[in-house]
Parts: sequence; C-alpha cells; structure tokens
Amino acid sequence: MAFLAAATPVAVDAHTRLVERYGNSDLQRAAVVVALGGDGFMLETIHLVQPLRIPVYGMNRGSVGFLMNAYQEDELPERLSRAQAAELHPLRMHAVTANGAVEEALAFNEVSLWRQLRQASKIRITIDGRVRLEELSCDGVLISTPAGSTAYNLSAHGPIVPLSANLLPLTPISAFRPRRWRGALLPSSADVVFAVLEHEKRPTAAVADFTEVRDVVSVAVSEDRSISVTVLFDPDQGLSERIIAEQFTV
Repeated sequence: MAFLAAATPVAVDAHTRLVERYGNSDLQRAAVVVALGGDGFMLETIHLVQPLRIPVYGMNRGSVGFLMNAYQEDELPERLSRAQAAELHPLRMHAVTANGAVEEALAFNEVSLWRQLRQASKIRITIDGRVRLEELSCDGVLISTPAGSTAYNLSAHGPIVPLSANLLPLTPISAFRPRRWRGALLPSSADVVFAVLEHEKRPTAAVADFTEVRDVVSVAVSEDRSISVTVLFDPDQGLSERIIAEQFTV
C-alpha cells in the first residue's frame, strides 16, 4: 500500500497513523494507492496514478466524499481484498487558443467552458461533424463522464448517468439563449466541438478537471477508452450503486 494525503491537518494526521500501522510503499512499487482526503484530492490522485495503472482506494478525510470510502483504520488489508472495482475512462480535451497554441488534457469528471469576463460567452456546438446548436449564449457549458455526472454537472441541473449507460451529459450553465435548452445526452462515442464565437469580445476559458486553458477559440472533446483508472469501493457501496442512490437523495 502507498498512502497519499491531502494537505489538510485531518488528512495528514490520518496519513501519519496509517503509515505507522501499515508501512508505506514507494508509489512505483505499490499494488494499491490509498488516498486520504476529499473528492478533489481523489481526482488529483487518479490523474497522478493513471500512467502507473495502479488501483486507487479512497478514504474520506474531506467533506462530501462521493468517490471515497468511510474512514476506518482497522483491517485495511481485508477491506482492500474485498473491494469492488469500477473502471473509469476520461474525456480528452483538445483546446486551441486565440494565439494558436494547442493544449490537451484529460478529465475524469468533466470538461467545461466558462465566460472569463462580464459578458456571456457565445458558443457553437457541433457533434460528429454536424452543427446541433448554432449559438448558445451562456455563462458556460460542460460535458461530463458518467462518474462526473454527480459532480458539477448535477449542480448545473444536468442528468445523473449510470456507469453502464455509455452516455455523456451535455449541460448548459446559466443559458440565456436559447433559454429553455436544458442540454442533451450524447452517446459515449460522440465527438463534440465547441467553437467560441466573438472570442475577442467574449473571452472564454476551458477547464478539464483542474487544467485550465484561457482564451480558447475551439475545444474538441471525446471519450478516450484507451485510458482507464480502477477505483475501489467497499462491498455494496460501489460507484454504480452510489450513482443510483444519488438520484433518490432528497
């Protein structure tokens, strides 16, 4: 086991106690990574270990902890041996900026576009080579993975999507025109291109999880199934079950 912790005092304290009890493997040689923190730190850990193809088991030392298991120090090896696995595939963002620079990043939660200044962004949405929305005037728009559908997508009133659905929610953020457009559910094979209109007057940023690119003019997004990360959950508390249960939370 390799233990990683967020910088908060409660996570650091948990890290100290667990390392004293179980030891701490070098990350390059670990069979499993135990992440201590909240969902944000879990997302950072997933990005960190993805090239190493090491499964990640999170224990909540943060606030919400949707991607985390309950914190408990006892019988950790036994919990890991019984854990259920969920395989996550990221979105790949290909962004072109106003000065011609090209930036790529992965997102296990969502790729979002945001207005940078007081004026709304204007965005054209093309899916699989066909323009589906000529002009969306909005604070922003996002496309999320199924795992990320319970995160910011849900806060923006987007639909929750089961892991097995092979769907990607496309959700506007404070749409001004067309005001009644509430988004769409896209097949996971969709290639989506966001073109920023009037980009000099209405500068827009693109964000893939925690990678931000400012002053974008075009952002292409598609799921990359050649990349995956395994996340571990306690029995009967798997990610699919959590996503279903979240839809019945009042």
